[in-house]
Amino acid sequence: MSLCINPHCRQPDRLDNINSRYCQSCGSDLLLNGLYRVKRLLSDRSGFGNIYEVFEQGTPKILKVLKSEWNSNAKAVELFKREAEVLRQLSHPGIPQVESYFQYQTQAGFGLHCIVMEKIDGLDLEQWLGQQKNPGITQEQAIKWLKEIAKILQIVHEKQFFHRDIKPANIMIRPNGRLVLIDFGTARQETYTYLAKVGGVGGVTSVTSAGYTPPEQQNAQAVPQSDFFALGRTFLHLLTGQHPLKFYDAHQDELNWRAYLSGISPLLLDFIDNLMERIPSKRPMNTQALLHRIEELEKKLITAPNPPRTNPKMTLPFAVATGLLILVGLGGVSGYKYLQANPCVIKKATYCVNTLVNTLAGHSGWVWSVAISPDGQTLVSASNDKTIKIWNLANGNLIRTLAGHSRLVNSVAISPDGQTLVSGSADGTIKIWNLSNGELIRTLAGHSNSVSSVAISPDGQTFVSGSYDNTIKIWNLANGELIGTLAGHSSYVYSVAISPDGQTLVSGSHDNTIKIWNLANGELIGTLAGHSSYVYSVAISPDGQTFVSGSYDKTIKIWNLSNGNLIRTLAGHSSYVYSVTISPDGQTLVSGSWDNTIKIWNLSNGNLIHTLAGHSDYVSFVAISPDGQTIVSGSQDGTINIWRGE
Repeated sequence: MSLCINPHCRQPDRLDNINSRYCQSCGSDLLLNGLYRVKRLLSDRSGFGNIYEVFEQGTPKILKVLKSEWNSNAKAVELFKREAEVLRQLSHPGIPQVESYFQYQTQAGFGLHCIVMEKIDGLDLEQWLGQQKNPGITQEQAIKWLKEIAKILQIVHEKQFFHRDIKPANIMIRPNGRLVLIDFGTARQETYTYLAKVGGVGGVTSVTSAGYTPPEQQNAQAVPQSDFFALGRTFLHLLTGQHPLKFYDAHQDELNWRAYLSGISPLLLDFIDNLMERIPSKRPMNTQALLHRIEELEKKLITAPNPPRTNPKMTLPFAVATGLLILVGLGGVSGYKYLQANPCVIKKATYCVNTLVNTLAGHSGWVWSVAISPDGQTLVSASNDKTIKIWNLANGNLIRTLAGHSRLVNSVAISPDGQTLVSGSADGTIKIWNLSNGELIRTLAGHSNSVSSVAISPDGQTFVSGSYDNTIKIWNLANGELIGTLAGHSSYVYSVAISPDGQTLVSGSHDNTIKIWNLANGELIGTLAGHSSYVYSVAISPDGQTFVSGSYDKTIKIWNLSNGNLIRTLAGHSSYVYSVTISPDGQTLVSGSWDNTIKIWNLSNGNLIHTLAGHSDYVSFVAISPDGQTIVSGSQDGTINIWRGE
């Protein structure tokens, strides 16, 4: 569809508009600002703006148009423009990026004020709760989300802005689980309260958000701490699953909500009540104080993972003696079998004794992906700072930075000959680079949405890409030609992996399924539906017999690749499993999670061998060096950790 946004058009959704430059009903230009074609109306429920989905050369974006009835109101126009100005100054993944502000003229010369911004894929938290049938979030989730939003507010407040309309409907959750604060139309000093007083234009009688807006803001005297009140009311809603007004006792002028919760620490409840204090000065003083309080709650209420352990070095005779003692203590043959299953009791191996040997902190944003070259000499990292960095893995020195993508870089992969680097980005493109000199070879623009994952075949002839457009594409690596498109998933494709023989492709998706494909002809071999939530990561063993999957449901599953049977489920992480990889010898599985830890498992029996705790935020990607001696982890704390066996 190509929709006309002229408010006076009698038939804005005519079918013959699809292939036309101008509306066949009113004659208005359908290519807004020469760039954007409107696909559909997303919402007209706001009192001030209509929200549309638009496309610019296949890339979906959001168009916000000030409603025509407000065009003659100077204050409304000023506030609308301010939203664009505010967002331009706030560069953060938790805040939508504004692309442009312009005025659109209809055929009859009527002007409309327009803002084009990044499209945030996902639901707002009000919708999300509805999908969960309003059970309320857990204590752990509440603390994690409080911290995330507090960090976003810190950016906002440091720029001398404050939001003024925090509520579940104005917080979106991306498919990767991260939160985004939206709708900055009321930011800074003015509020839409003024507009509510000018005479009920457009049927708007009250623009404050009932149940969330603090008393001082209702009296047009908002302060930065007003955001904290709304934040408290928002988390009351998220914890209980009910709107704050449900708990309000008008006779006593009290909010009786705590009795409706169980299993939530009084420390967290007291903190939320403190956020909702009627007097602003009783709330946290600023975002720094807010974050400090949340971090204290995190330390007290979320169990900290055990720090990485190191064992003292043993001489060979002492190690053998110790092993014999353990063998005797375990009792003859049964002890021998135990040692076979757990060789790390007497054998010093990378996956038993791991030490954090280096932390690389060159990125200015979250690290989404890492890859190690086949010779083990070079490390590549991708970040939401829109760059790719190339490092010397041995000493951690930065070799160069590649800057070509216009949005965050989700995934990187290195060809088997170590000469070529492939990157996939949220800008919808794939870039192919010369790894040795950093030169851009070509850019591929076949996907209509964010490219989430790339993988190169073992023979280096082809590569595949998974995307938020729900498809997987197969490409010729040498010339960039599109070989084929696989369309079977009903939602975002998060991860792709190719078997060692190059015959089979495995994909994990937001639709909770894993699909197995014949890579040569693109036929779907099977669909596996064992996870109860999104499948973030998949990895295939070096012998091609098994593969593993990591999920939002906090589990890892091990599967038989040939028949799709589930071998076992590993449940050790306390949050989403975002990345999985298998060691070159096929014996060990490594997983990275949003519980900030890396776990090392015995792939054959599923036993947990070790937990590494060195990141201060979510672990988004893990990789193992070709010699099996190094683990590299990328995190949303902006760092890359390098772990080695002693």
